Amino acid sequence: MATLMELDVEGSTREELMDGVLHEMWKFNQTYQLGNIEASAEEKLPVWYILDEFGSRVQHSHDPSFRMVPFFYIPTQMSFTLLWPIKSLEQGDEVTRDYVENVHDELLRKIRLLPWEPADLTDISANQTEPEEAFFTSSRRNETLPDHERLEPIPTIGGGNKLKVFANYIYVKDYLKDSRFEIVENQEEADILWLNNHFKDYKTFSEDSPRKFINQFPYESVITIKDFLAIVCRRDQLEGELGIGVVSMDTLPRWLPTTYNLTTELPQFVSYFQQRESKGLDNHWICKPWNLARGLDMNITNNLNHIVRLPDTGPKVACKYIEEPVLFTREEVVFTREEVGAVKFDLRFIVLLSSVQPLKVFVYEKFWLRFANKQFSLDALDDYEKHFTVMNYREDADWKQLYCDDFVKEFEEQNPDQQWSNVMADILSVIGSVMECATSKPPPAGIAHSPQSRAMYGVDMMLAWRRNERGDKYIQPMLCEFNYSPDCARACQYYGSFFDDVFSALFFDDIEGRPILRL
Repeated sequence: MATLMELDVEGSTREELMDGVLHEMWKFNQTYQLGNIEASAEEKLPVWYILDEFGSRVQHSHDPSFRMVPFFYIPTQMSFTLLWPIKSLEQGDEVTRDYVENVHDELLRKIRLLPWEPADLTDISANQTEPEEAFFTSSRRNETLPDHERLEPIPTIGGGNKLKVFANYIYVKDYLKDSRFEIVENQEEADILWLNNHFKDYKTFSEDSPRKFINQFPYESVITIKDFLAIVCRRDQLEGELGIGVVSMDTLPRWLPTTYNLTTELPQFVSYFQQRESKGLDNHWICKPWNLARGLDMNITNNLNHIVRLPDTGPKVACKYIEEPVLFTREEVVFTREEVGAVKFDLRFIVLLSSVQPLKVFVYEKFWLRFANKQFSLDALDDYEKHFTVMNYREDADWKQLYCDDFVKEFEEQNPDQQWSNVMADILSVIGSVMECATSKPPPAGIAHSPQSRAMYGVDMMLAWRRNERGDKYIQPMLCEFNYSPDCARACQYYGSFFDDVFSALFFDDIEGRPILRL
């Protein structure tokens, strides 16, 4: 492989050659993924591969003589590469292909060809503007809005009547014990529909079932889809603070990692990357599909060639990787392995939205910790257990669990200059700002008002070290993502009254004596 990529084999160590191959391979990598099949998200992840010596030597041309495409043959479960001419050729003519054949815009072609044809794009503005309203509906499944004139007063429990709950989530069925609610097995007799699948037709729902509740809001995708979330959060910029810091290259709001859509903002991103590079600033990025979670198809890299190839596998966002996260020292030995030292962690909060007009948001006070399994450092970027924290879906990974109260105590012991109450106040402020931004514009650019709707989101946060004007370090909470229909297995196992508390807050505003705060 090193020879194929024309690396210095004789004068390099094995480790140097491996690093060289991993850096240069984006000039050679090809990709495909299986679509239109019934398969898990894992089985549909893109496959990257490198052609043999002949295929890898076929050069790029804007006027190619051949096409080359992957072909997956189902009967043998094997993939092949098909090559055929697309113009008349004479003996001795060169075999060429277009490396970016589906890209027609001149600037985008120039950017997508950067791995093979380097170019300076720092003259392009890296500033971002909010797209037109149509962006929020393009390439998305259409939603309808409720007919407010058809809606009757919401159901109550007056006279001893219970709210009947239909849920296709096992933990609601098993853990909702509050006597004001009753689990039923069909949707027709239910007052509350608690669904795991996405719901879109709120107009029909308001017409046919005006006295029912549902656990989703129209256009809540503005916070649950990653590219939309970044747009929404940027509304929190203060007047006069727009743009990018000239020296620091910092963007606003400070609690949102700098985020670019690699489909619609690729020129701005490349300019921003190259400007950071010219200033000697850290340039590690985490690239995520806008519609997947659990660390699936996420890439951490400081290689621009790698990043500009990723749009080949579908829509992605590039988020500035937190290069100086607050770490947690795992002193106790909870597994058979030795102590792992200071590791990354993130925090999962449960956020409840019960009304848009007026805005009414609750936060479950108990949060969940997720830890990496290896000591943090800005290397080995493909080491999942060093750079990622979601371990409960990986069969071969250790999974450390810690109650939040125990974490707070240990956190303050490890960071004696920091009070968790101050960090928590900043986290709640971030969550409140997101919800205000998400409801500040009408749909489709914002979450719609719907008296029938109640919702629960899983919000992931990290903590980063930052420096103020005096150079003093402080902790800045950083928003990672909002998740629709979050996994609540641990919530129920740790706190048996979890769904009693959630339903009480959402449907009765009953939070007295419960671990729930209203923002």
